[in-house]
Amino acid sequence: MSARTSHHPRPEPRSRAGQGSRTAGPPGEPDTPGGPGPKSTAPARRVGRRAEGAWGWLFVSPAVLVLGLFLVLPTLMALWVSLLHWDGQSNPFSAQADFVGLDNYRALLTEDGLDRTLFATSLRNNVYYVLLTVPLQTLLALGLALIVNQRLLRARGALRTAFFFPSVTSSIAVSTIFLFLFQGSGAVNTALSWIGVKGPNWFNDPRGVLSLLLGGLGVVDTGHPSGVLADHSFMGLSWFEWLSGPSVAMCTIILLAVWTTSGTFMLIFLAALQDVPRELEEAAAIEGVNRFQMLRYVTLPALRPVLFLVLTLGLIATWQVFDQVYVMSQGAPGNTTLTPAFLSYSTAFDDADFGQGAAIAFVLLVLILTMTALQRFLLRERAARPRRNR
Repeated sequence: MSARTSHHPRPEPRSRAGQGSRTAGPPGEPDTPGGPGPKSTAPARRVGRRAEGAWGWLFVSPAVLVLGLFLVLPTLMALWVSLLHWDGQSNPFSAQADFVGLDNYRALLTEDGLDRTLFATSLRNNVYYVLLTVPLQTLLALGLALIVNQRLLRARGALRTAFFFPSVTSSIAVSTIFLFLFQGSGAVNTALSWIGVKGPNWFNDPRGVLSLLLGGLGVVDTGHPSGVLADHSFMGLSWFEWLSGPSVAMCTIILLAVWTTSGTFMLIFLAALQDVPRELEEAAAIEGVNRFQMLRYVTLPALRPVLFLVLTLGLIATWQVFDQVYVMSQGAPGNTTLTPAFLSYSTAFDDADFGQGAAIAFVLLVLILTMTALQRFLLRERAARPRRNR
């Protein structure tokens, strides 16, 4: 027999003359005549993005306008004023204003004179204010937050209100109350007398607490310092003046700042503590960790971003301290409570030297930005290095 062969009709190719070319697009999209789908819709997408961007700028334009009008523009004007010798009585953009360039900054940073001495004194005072206030208010706020976050604590709401109340009270009113409390015959010295301690005249005592401590130990003669501490200086102040510590009057202002700001930071820590997953705490409790280990290895790592926020806000606020100094001391006694913010104000409005006052403000701005960047670098999260297999 002859082998069977099946004759299947071969499909004839379709003629391309009567059809338009069709190309298949990506899966899930219909074929588009004349070319691929994504390329043909790209212009439409670009138009849509431009429209979205235009609507976005339209919605944020009021905020941008307000910030530019009341923040950026005044900042640029103040920067121009810092290059002038201007008394505030004329137009700073007219020929009546004396352009001096960087002379105001040189007088503050490089040239010997009263301006640099006062600025260095204000920096020294503010450095001690920052070094004491920021850690104390952060630790106190964290401690209060841990206390009022206890689930078995009674009257938690009342305690939170009591701890937060000083933060919402007017700083001027609180400063006035502290003036009465820390007078020579005030309530604080009266309470100290009950335990046999004679309190100082708080707001009239310019002595540094570190120099008092070293003098009490017999290490340094506070009345006549000698040696390296007296022979070397920086920005017009001797090393002894830099290292003598905050004055007794400044310590009083530090107590006021810690008491009035810890309540606000307590709320921030409290909100972060309530967001810590309970599963982590329960797992750590099952492992048998104690409270200190729980705080160190579970709670504090979870609070790291909030801790950075609190430290940043505290750092900025303490470098800008003004109202307490204005009400309680105005730099007295002996300029030991003088701060750069108050010095900028008094130079501009009391001495009618707005150029010098603006220069102090901008030096302070650069200092705050530098400190914030340094703090961000030190508190950044470091990724674990991969171990090399040997």
